Formats: sequence, structure tokens, C-alpha cells
Amino acid sequence: MDDFGVYAVFGVNNPPQRLLCVNGSCRVCVAVPPAARQVVLFSSGPWGQRVCVNAELNDADRIPVTIGKLTPYNRCLSWEQWEEETWTDGVTLTVTLEGGNLVKADWSEPEVMLAMKEYTPKDTAAPPAAREANGKRKRERTAEEEDGEGKATKRGEEEENVCPNGTLDKTTPVRKVRGQARGGQRLFSSGGDAAKTKGAANGAGEAQGIVGRTPPQNATRTKGRQAKTPTQTAPLVNPSGRWGQTLCPIDAQTAILIGGQGARMQFCKDPMWKLCTEDMSWFAAETLAEGPTPEARIGHTAVYDPDSRRIFVFGGSKNKKWFNDVHILDTQSWKWTMVEAQGKVPPLAYHSCSMFRGELFVLGGVFPCPNPEPDGCSDSLYIFDPHLSIWYQPIVTGDKPSPRSGHSACVMQERKIYVFGGWDTPVCYNDMYMLDLGLMEFSAVKTTGKAPSPRSWHGSAVLSDTKFLIHGGYNGNNALNDTFIFDTDINSWTEVTHPDLSVPRAGHSIITMETAGRHRFSSSSEDEEEDAGRVTGTLLMFGGGDNEGNFYSDLTTVAVEELLNAV
Repeated sequence: MDDFGVYAVFGVNNPPQRLLCVNGSCRVCVAVPPAARQVVLFSSGPWGQRVCVNAELNDADRIPVTIGKLTPYNRCLSWEQWEEETWTDGVTLTVTLEGGNLVKADWSEPEVMLAMKEYTPKDTAAPPAAREANGKRKRERTAEEEDGEGKATKRGEEEENVCPNGTLDKTTPVRKVRGQARGGQRLFSSGGDAAKTKGAANGAGEAQGIVGRTPPQNATRTKGRQAKTPTQTAPLVNPSGRWGQTLCPIDAQTAILIGGQGARMQFCKDPMWKLCTEDMSWFAAETLAEGPTPEARIGHTAVYDPDSRRIFVFGGSKNKKWFNDVHILDTQSWKWTMVEAQGKVPPLAYHSCSMFRGELFVLGGVFPCPNPEPDGCSDSLYIFDPHLSIWYQPIVTGDKPSPRSGHSACVMQERKIYVFGGWDTPVCYNDMYMLDLGLMEFSAVKTTGKAPSPRSWHGSAVLSDTKFLIHGGYNGNNALNDTFIFDTDINSWTEVTHPDLSVPRAGHSIITMETAGRHRFSSSSEDEEEDAGRVTGTLLMFGGGDNEGNFYSDLTTVAVEELLNAV
């Protein structure tokens, strides 16, 4: 007997309410009581052939406040009012079931509006206090806590999600019309009031732009209030447009995309994808892996360890929530686990994370404002040992970088980490530092050639044993489209141009992947042997934003050899 059902709890003191059942509608909308500060959504019973339950909180104007998805491996979601900036009175919860023996949701199907009623499902215990998707217990805030935090958050709430050198302008979400030219608010604010934004943390929160697309040659901006397009329920064949995500290669043919944020400050409804580089095809991968998936976030890092064949996801932020958790995806068993780590590491976003001898080296990043430090950015180095599941701070000597976030870090020749750029409001940097991993000593790198201008949220990738690339980023006013290659042998910068790297973008992902070279016929047997064993690299770039309201979902490929030959 199939007892599958989807239930919601509005507030910690109310009983569960059944929203979906076997013989009911596959799409239901229910009003959230004004007094409810938490919403918990969970499933009960066997999933069978059902694929997922899409959940969406909408405000009174039907604009999404937050989104989420129940799957056979992630059966509980929770939201809290103080974590969502746009949560106001008149919020509704819409749930849509996909797959199984129910008809797939269609926008032509009328919504079933449920009235609030007390209902406790049979043989189903009422869930405890609201929980996060990873199973951590949340507690309800007391009046004393709210009063104590009110002064702090009143100043910090509007500043946390603002870009470096950005302004704190309040904007109205821009909506999209089918077939109409896209435009909207800037992903990053202008730098006119830089001095007023001391303590600003991340640049995603004021993103009020348009859902991802292929970069246009000329972006057309529109003004005025526009009609809202219904939420897409058809399966996606490519990731939606986003920035602040990670793209992590796990072998010569596969890379994993995790997280990101798109238009109207919405965290991506499709947070995890698998890229096959043989034919550059995408596969939605959220339901492929078992275990508790990481909560939606931006500004996190994802690093692959080839020895253990695991991906380590650390940190990031989601509106007012900041993370210092470590999630591990085993790419052999395709199972997520969350580490119960010892030691202390602060919640961080827009930090750098490098893998060296099986350990994670986390440098810099943004603290949640206004605590623990007013300036927000960190200059500390933390190391995570996966074997002992412990965080520790090493003794580091030399001239270390100043506090910053949005910088890049490249491991060169398995013994040095090169740190470039970043920002600490109101300053953007274009300096270079090197950490000797044998001596654990920092030193400032004196460079020659034309250096990149100050920037943060740029893309970086290692091209060879001695060269790495810097592309794009944000300078406090505009997204950038220039490309530079740094040679560690001579400490020299060289600017290069490529037609496929000409669109301004920031918050994008760049990786390099090795691809076997094709055998080329030659009259020389020596040339044939050399070409047959030749391995070439490919640079892959995905996503980002252009500061004109556009969030990209394009995938660009460039041969590494072309870039190296341009130096």
C-alpha cells in the first residue's frame, strides 16, 4: 500500500498539514499564516517512481521568496523568516510533485488552494522543531534574542549582501516578459559611495537581474514594471544562469557544478549538474547522489582530491546565513556526507581553498557582518585534515597578504600557492603573494609586465607547471573581460586576447581539463611517436554575471595551447 504524502508545518507549535497525497492533485498552493516564522516541508512514505517535489515560497505579488526541492534522498526542507529578506505578510507555499503515477504538473491545471486546518497524519509523528535540510536542529528565537540582535542586524542586514565598493540602494525586483528584451538591475552596484559600505560582505544579495542566458553582443535594458513569467516546471537540459557557483573537475571527462545564485536573489533551483566533456552535455545530478546534500549557497569552494576521489565543499553564504560546514561527495559511491569536524574555523564566503597533500588550505574570505570583526574580511590561514576531521591553524611566517576576499589561489608545481587580487571594502587589490608550502612562509611577489587592474571575483586556472591565467572579475564599478597569464619562472604578466574570452563577467568558474590529443599523420616516425602520446588541455568557463542584469549559463571552451602560444 502506497502511503506517500507531503506535509508542511507552519511554525514550531502547529501540527503537520497534508498537502499532497496519492489520489490528490499534483500541485497545491497554501497560504502561510502571518504568525508563522518557520516553514518545514517533509515527505512521508515510499517515493516509488516519484522524482522530486518542487517547493516555492512566493510573496503577495507572486514573486519567489525562496525555492527548494524534496527528493528521495533529501526529504525535508525548512525556511525561517529572518533568513529571507523578502519574506513579508501574504506569503504562499506552492508544492509540485513530478514523476510517479501522478500526472505531471501543468500550468493549465488549476491550483488547489488549501485552507489552514489542524491535521495530524495517521502513523506519522509530528516532526520536532524546524530542521535544516541537512538534519541540524534549529531553535526558535526568543524575544530576548531578537531584542539583542536587533541593533546588530539592523546595520548588518543591508550590508552583508552588497558587493565591494557598492552602494546600498534599495531596488524593486525586475520581472521578465516572454519575448521581451532582457534587462534589469545591476549585479554589482556602482562605486560612488564606497566609503559608506565598510563592512559589506557579498555581492549576491543585491542581485536583482535577469535569469541566465548566452552572453549577448549588445545587452538591451528595459525599464518599468513588467509581468512575471510562471516558474518553469519542464526539465532543464542545461544549468540555469548563475554566479558564485563552483565547477570542479573529477576526471578527464567529467566536472561537477555546485550551487550558485541567479535573478532576483534566488538561489538556483537546479543546484547540481554533471558535465560530460566528451560531447559537452549536462546532466542534472541532484538526485544522483545519496545522503544530505549541501544547502543552497554561493561563495563556497569545492575541491577534488584525486587520491580519495572525493569532492570537499566548504563554507559559503545564503542571505543572512553563513556556513563553516564541510560536505564530502564520494564520486565512486555518489554519496554525500557531512563532516563533524573538530577544531575551530569561522563561517567564511569568497575565500580560497587549495588542496595540498590531502589537506585543504583555506585563506581569507568574508566573515558574517557585523560580527566577529567590523571590517568583515579575514587574513587567516586554516587547514582541514580529512583523515582526522580536524581544523587547525599553522604557524606561518613572512609577509602575508592583507585581509581580503574574492581573491584567487593557484597551486603551482605542488609546492607553492600564488594568491592574487581580491577586495576588502573599499579597496580592490591586484597584488601577488606566494606561500611556500615547504617553509610555510609568505612573501610578496615583485612582478614585471602589464599586471591586471585591481579586481575580485575573477576566474583563475592553472595552464602549465609554470603558468596560470586570470580572467574577468569586478573592479568596484564594472565587470571585466580582459585576460592575463602569469609566468612563475620569471614573475612576469602578459596580457592575451581571445575572441571567446571577450564578454565581461564576474563570479564565473574557470577550470582546465586534460584531453588526449588526436594522432596526426606525419612523414616522420619521431613526430608520430611524439604526437601519439601528447596530452593537451582545454580551458572551460561557465556562468557569471556582467553587472548589467544578466546571469550567464553558457559554457565556453578554449584550447590551452592557443593561450600559451599567445604569450
